[in-house]
Amino acid sequence: MSSPVETKRRGWRGLWLAVPVVAVPALGWVAATRGPGLAEQAQAGTDFGARIACSCHFVEGRPIGDCRADFEPGMTMVRLSVEEETQAVTASVPMLASTRATYREGWGCLLEPWDG
Repeated sequence: MSSPVETKRRGWRGLWLAVPVVAVPALGWVAATRGPGLAEQAQAGTDFGARIACSCHFVEGRPIGDCRADFEPGMTMVRLSVEEETQAVTASVPMLASTRATYREGWGCLLEPWDG
């Protein structure tokens, strides 16, 4: 016959095993129903960042460092690189998304198609 202490330990052990079984699917459901995930947000941020930074730099003639002031709050992970010779700006979130916008005379800055 088991003592009350052993019974209590088994009860806690069962609870610790049950928590992940219930919590993991619940967290997955919450993440799926809360809207776009991190990759989708990164893609939207790089699309916006490339277009805005390209217009800021090549249309308005401002230094690329000043163009970050036009970004929305929460875009601190978006990195910019400028290619002066091709008049293009690439915005990226490392390992998640990258978008390139190129300036075309008479058209402004256009995003290059992506395979998403």
